[in-house]
Amino acid sequence: MDMDLKFSVSGRIAKPVAEVFEAVADPAKLSGYFTTGGASARLEPGATVMWDFHDFPGAFPVYVTEVVPNEKIVLQWDADDPAAPEPYRTTVTFEFEALEDGRTLVRITEAGWRPSAEGLEATLNNCKGWTFVISAMKVYLEHGINLRDGMYK
Repeated sequence: MDMDLKFSVSGRIAKPVAEVFEAVADPAKLSGYFTTGGASARLEPGATVMWDFHDFPGAFPVYVTEVVPNEKIVLQWDADDPAAPEPYRTTVTFEFEALEDGRTLVRITEAGWRPSAEGLEATLNNCKGWTFVISAMKVYLEHGINLRDGMYK
């Protein structure tokens, strides 16, 4: 299988770019719609942050490789690919773009899976997951509702 397994999902949120950026970078805000079990620290370059979820067993590390305030956050985490001969990481990039009408365009790209049937399945699963995260972020920031609460358990 010779392919570059990656995806990009996006959505527009009716809040200023600084507020949307902070919804990802700030652990308290991120936990309001995504990391329901908490995030151990702010997403800063070089940090290893533990993300935990009430509806998913066990906390796991994310490794922050780059942060450009109000523009981009890049992190790596372990790929969910149990058939891989050795563990590896994928790269997740959050991009934030201020729009002329005051909204923010959020784009989440994930890349780096091994080109295999299992890697393809993991790619598709994470694509679905990040699409939900953008939806949950929108509802949380615009209406104060935690869309993830009760969604998976």
